[in-house]
Amino acid sequence: MRKIIIFSFLFLTFLCSCSEMNETEEYWVNKSNALWDGYKYTDPKKAIEYLNNAIKLKPDYAEAYGVRGNAYDDLGQHQRAIEDYDEAIRLKPDLALAYNNRGSAYAKLGQYQRAIEDHNKAIRLKSDDALAYYNRGNAYFYLGQYQRAIEDYNKAIRLKPDDADAYNNRGFAYSTLGQKQRAIEDYNKAISLKPDDADAYNNRGGAYLVQGDNKLGCLDLQKVCAMGNCKYLEIAKSKGLCS
Repeated sequence: MRKIIIFSFLFLTFLCSCSEMNETEEYWVNKSNALWDGYKYTDPKKAIEYLNNAIKLKPDYAEAYGVRGNAYDDLGQHQRAIEDYDEAIRLKPDLALAYNNRGSAYAKLGQYQRAIEDHNKAIRLKSDDALAYYNRGNAYFYLGQYQRAIEDYNKAIRLKPDDADAYNNRGFAYSTLGQKQRAIEDYNKAISLKPDDADAYNNRGGAYLVQGDNKLGCLDLQKVCAMGNCKYLEIAKSKGLCS
């Protein structure tokens, strides 16, 4: 009986292995897609494993290189991500998303001008890509070109009116230019779209404090503290702004 059980287990294992060996490249890409939560991979290492299998089956699969680049990017391996985006673009030069994602990876490495060049290419290929405008706006912001950043956030919001991050970042650009009330209006919109956005509460709180509205500013910083980040509330307390 013991031998039969062992044989059965080995036979089932063999069947499972054969089943996976016979799967297509799309099967492995779909398995990696199942790990995507809309913003990042929940298990990027596992996603890379699946995408490696897809690429072994189809070495010229441009999209598989592109999404594997996203997984490396989620691991903080931005240079490896860029290498995969490079390969995706070599195989499919009109793949707008690969240019956009490569631009984002360059920005994370502090190479903002290269990021802008890639976002420009993505926009030329797909002029209605809200994310490309948003990402290019971020790159302009980090270069200190705040008005150009605002113009890109405007375009991103026009194309995707429910993008809370675009409102938040545009608000921060307005705030940097000293336009605190316009900034607060954008933070309000960001919070209405994304009520758990600690960054928007923190930014709005700072804008209120600069305007001299300590009550509303401290309420926002207390909200951020309740979300797990008490750093800015403690700073405000040390300056006598919040009790």
